[in-house]
Amino acid sequence: MKKIAFILSALLLVATWATAQQTNKDAILGEWLSENKDGKVLIYKQGEQYFGKVSWGKDGTKKDVHNPDEALRSQNIIGSVILKNFTFKGKAWEDGSVYDPQNGKTYSCIIKLKNTNELEIRGYVGISLLGRTTVWSRVK
Repeated sequence: MKKIAFILSALLLVATWATAQQTNKDAILGEWLSENKDGKVLIYKQGEQYFGKVSWGKDGTKKDVHNPDEALRSQNIIGSVILKNFTFKGKAWEDGSVYDPQNGKTYSCIIKLKNTNELEIRGYVGISLLGRTTVWSRVK
């Protein structure tokens, strides 16, 4: 009888943990304010991947003049998808990329939730050690 109670308790614990993990993976959804407070990014989900598009900028008419694709240089930065193809990997959203409209470059990227209201965005080239981290704040 004790064995059955132990097994049931263990199964309940595993089910609770799995549910918590499911909830955690969508914790980055919503709108985030950049570290320098000059733009907001709306993070959304398509299928099992996460994306982010610029939803607001101090200069709402700013064009993507540094885009490597000349055809896109006349496009407004607001509405541009700058976070692409992230997959939740237990504690972080990985295997995605971040586009920096300040210089027109795209970097590999890892996103981590520092706490419920702060997001660490680490863009890098090659390996994560060779990169830069910025912290975004959740828009309430």
